[in-house]
Amino acid sequence: MWAFRSVTREKRYDLVVVPQIEPVVIYWFSCLGLRQRIAMHLHGNPRRESGHLKAKFLFFLLKHLILRRVSSVFGTSPRQLKAFRDDFNCRRPLVWVPNPVRTFQVPGRDDKPAPGIVTFVNVGRYAYQKGQDILIDAFAKLYAHRQDIRLRLVGHGADERALADQIRRLGLSDVVTLEHHPDNPQRVLYASDVFVATSRWEGWSLAICEALRCGLPVVSTDCEFGPSDILVDRRLGRLVPPGDEAALVDAMAYYCAHIAEERSHADFRRNNIDQYSVEKVAKIHAQAIKQAIA
Repeated sequence: MWAFRSVTREKRYDLVVVPQIEPVVIYWFSCLGLRQRIAMHLHGNPRRESGHLKAKFLFFLLKHLILRRVSSVFGTSPRQLKAFRDDFNCRRPLVWVPNPVRTFQVPGRDDKPAPGIVTFVNVGRYAYQKGQDILIDAFAKLYAHRQDIRLRLVGHGADERALADQIRRLGLSDVVTLEHHPDNPQRVLYASDVFVATSRWEGWSLAICEALRCGLPVVSTDCEFGPSDILVDRRLGRLVPPGDEAALVDAMAYYCAHIAEERSHADFRRNNIDQYSVEKVAKIHAQAIKQAIA
């Protein structure tokens, strides 16, 4: 806290943007008496982040003491901001500032889906939140009826061993792979057919946006928040209810049966996601900061 206060006192800042709820509370107390304007930037899901006692206490302080002294609340998802407004009785300006989506280079000939095989892909941390275990179970159900499918799980994280054990236990070692591409998931995305996101919760979903940038259709759980803000057209993808394995399997099966038709929408997906290009999103962020200062 002393470091926060010391840095803030050295120079007059028009606005300090602080990510997430707990750091906002800590930063505000560290700057008591300095009259520093603060904007809070929500990235995740506040409903999932207040599980332990310390978090509950900090959330209480934000809601009843600090929030009315915050200039603006930025968020990565419209649904996320609406939920925050309702849960915290927030009367401060709420501003949607989407995450930017990078542009990928067009791949070479080797980065194309394998003919005769439908390849599903998921990119994300190997963690409970991202729900790869849900996806593996659903894939196993679909694989029992058709063997022309594959699944590539791209990422890294604490749950890697558990996921590997699950794959072996279900007898899927020849058709499901755990892969790590730390620099860029581009090659794997372009070499796949359908992106599947089975997160239990999200703040947004940059992974879904990057899949659309590569022209892939998306199947996603309709979790809090993000996916429903992105998949607003059936040509982009399909949402399935969280916890509904049958609906997830049916959606994956649909793309197996209609993969040629769905490939015709690839340019629509790329063009749609261009609204989140770095250049356009930078302007949105700049305007949000100007409004918070004003």
